[in-house]
Amino acid sequence: MTITKKKEGSHLQVALEGRLDTMTAPELEKELNAEMDGAEKLTLDFANLAYISSAGLRVLLSAHKIMSRKGGMTVTHVNEIVREVFDVTGFADILDIQ
Repeated sequence: MTITKKKEGSHLQVALEGRLDTMTAPELEKELNAEMDGAEKLTLDFANLAYISSAGLRVLLSAHKIMSRKGGMTVTHVNEIVREVFDVTGFADILDIQ
């Protein structure tokens, strides 16, 4: 998985490419934890995310909990495969998906 980060003021934007699974979720968690302290808003761009597993969902839930106390978290460009996982797990009701 490739993680691309861009910070504009207090807005952290993170784009993911590849698979967010058991092998790559710890890397994303480490990257987010390093950057979220100074961020008031987090946008995750899933335009090139091919797959997400339960390990990836755990990282998203953790980030969502932290960012909900700040300015919030948005997930953008979700494909059909990832959207179906969000729908089945109930994450579609929790996350701000645009």
